[in-house]
Amino acid sequence: MKYKVIAFIVLANIVYSCASKSSVPTAVAKKEDVSLTPMTSELVEGKSLYENNCARCHQLYSPQDFNAQDWKPIVNRMQKKANLSDIDGQKIYKYLTMK
Repeated sequence: MKYKVIAFIVLANIVYSCASKSSVPTAVAKKEDVSLTPMTSELVEGKSLYENNCARCHQLYSPQDFNAQDWKPIVNRMQKKANLSDIDGQKIYKYLTMK
């Protein structure tokens, strides 16, 4: 009898785990949510340049850590240190400011 109860509990747990679950959205995405912004190939390249070049020397900042005015001198200064072209610097800036 004990084994039947345990088997029933295990079987019920398996059936419950495999049952389809309906997803209910819990939050509405805001317009400024970066993850919802479609990334063009230039932004993807800027992100790649940022991650591959800037992370060699220091920890990366989130694009939201600074505004566009703050990023401009940072990118200009670091572009020179990383020996990046002006075009690569612009791609990184566009990625960081999503422009």
